[in-house]
Amino acid sequence: MVKRAYRLQEFAAHTSNVNCLKIGRKSSGVMVTGGDDKKVNMWAIGKPHAILSLSGHQSAVECVTFDQAEEVVVAGAAGGTLKLWDLEEAKVVRTLMGHRSNCISVDFHPFGEFFASGSLDTNLKIWDIRRKGCIHTYKGHDRGVGVCKFSPDGRWVLSGGQDGRIKLWDLTAGKLLKELPPHDGPVTAIEFHPTEFLVATGSADRTVKFWDLETFDLIDTAGPEATPVR
Repeated sequence: MVKRAYRLQEFAAHTSNVNCLKIGRKSSGVMVTGGDDKKVNMWAIGKPHAILSLSGHQSAVECVTFDQAEEVVVAGAAGGTLKLWDLEEAKVVRTLMGHRSNCISVDFHPFGEFFASGSLDTNLKIWDIRRKGCIHTYKGHDRGVGVCKFSPDGRWVLSGGQDGRIKLWDLTAGKLLKELPPHDGPVTAIEFHPTEFLVATGSADRTVKFWDLETFDLIDTAGPEATPVR
């Protein structure tokens, strides 16, 4: 029997296009959205009105995420700027600049006050909130870094590019650990298994690939799907 998706709720989240959305993993009860209206809005899931509307960006918000405790939100904008908001005080606590083009992906480290950002400038950057700046820039993609994700143990960060390339970076050594065989289209999604050395990558090539991170072998491929994997 085929399971069918159905719409639980629909509401206007922004005054123009919604570009990004993230659900808080700690509670699974809140989500944050970013839009062309330059706003970052926070919602209680199931409620039609925003809890917070955070302003400060001067260009469209293209990526957004919570920290692990759901106390801070970071959002990247089309101008390349990243801003962090303290949700309790509802104010900007950091404005970070360094990308030369649109910031299109962000992810918080599972421990500590670090986060990663990917950009159309082809760079992946690691930021230390306490030092208020970038502590490492990883280069190697030929096109924008559309998705980045830290491993659950915090040792690695994986970047997926619009060039289809998948790069695994060692944070302690500060260098490339392994490049996995590429997708045939832009990489659009990365998800680590929470307890096993496995990762899944999704792509606009309409496939999902499953990788063993002990051997770096491809262990399975799902698809092709009817539409690009998001």
